[in-house]
Amino acid sequence: MKKSERMNQMLRFINQKQQFTLQDLMQEFQISKRTALRDISSLEELGAPIYVEYGRYGGYRLLQHMQLPPISFNTGELHALYFAMQALRSFSNLPFQATFRTIHEKFMSALSDKQRQDIENIEHRVSFKHTEQIKDSENLEFLLMAAVQNVVIQIKYSSRPSGKDKSSYSSISTPRIRTIQPIALYAMKGYWYCQAYDLSKDAYRVFRCDRMTSPEVTDIEPLAHIKELNLQDTHSLWEPSGQAIPFQCLIDEVGMELFQQEHFPSMKLEESKGQTYLVGSYEPQELDFIVRYLAGYGKSIQIVKPARLKDALRQYYLDLLDHV
Repeated sequence: MKKSERMNQMLRFINQKQQFTLQDLMQEFQISKRTALRDISSLEELGAPIYVEYGRYGGYRLLQHMQLPPISFNTGELHALYFAMQALRSFSNLPFQATFRTIHEKFMSALSDKQRQDIENIEHRVSFKHTEQIKDSENLEFLLMAAVQNVVIQIKYSSRPSGKDKSSYSSISTPRIRTIQPIALYAMKGYWYCQAYDLSKDAYRVFRCDRMTSPEVTDIEPLAHIKELNLQDTHSLWEPSGQAIPFQCLIDEVGMELFQQEHFPSMKLEESKGQTYLVGSYEPQELDFIVRYLAGYGKSIQIVKPARLKDALRQYYLDLLDHV
């Protein structure tokens, strides 16, 4: 990092902390003690109101908040921002009032001619392949703010019905009223999802945002026992019902790669006696869903249990043959 960039970041760092030590600067910016001392002298020359506190618990203190210079980005940071911004291109809905077009126009207009030319050169040499958003989700901002503000809301939710009727694969049930406490939003495979605590079911659940309509804030007190969410570990919040049916499938290396591309909180991979298994559970009404999901693995999995799931998958393949 260039010294000018480090000075800029250091100003913001000490302005936020107000009180700091040499060790804080050395750890934050990965610099030596000598460099940290020189940087403090440079900050004082720039007018930063820093004074020294001596003693066992001494250090440095900022006398008052400073007026900071505008944030500036180096070339690498601008390129990283542009790459990150491409993720917005595939979303027709975002959880805030913004679109890729408006953000892209403002970003490009703020660049110098040289920076703009660099970005245009990148556009001609890098291809961004996205999963397009499949369904519009009009209430993302409402759901996000409900999660941030920790409030309980009421929604109408349409779920995919169960049953042996093949037409049920593409139909949606009549909306039902659900009372939930939203926790977080995430996007996956072209859909937005809302992780929430379902007060009606007294359990953590995941809802498709495009199937959530007519959201309203309630007067219900939010639950204090809601777990801290780790978005990287959706399995940590999953709690199957008492009727959930456990399943186990032997899976090969190709199947493990497919699992990493798409899986759900109710399932995971486990090692046992040198072999890998796809294990999890499904609710009784989710048999059609789990069969269609497992069918996507082809020959990469072999169902160990339950026998009913194996029979259902075999029947699914026979039904497919009737349409060939």
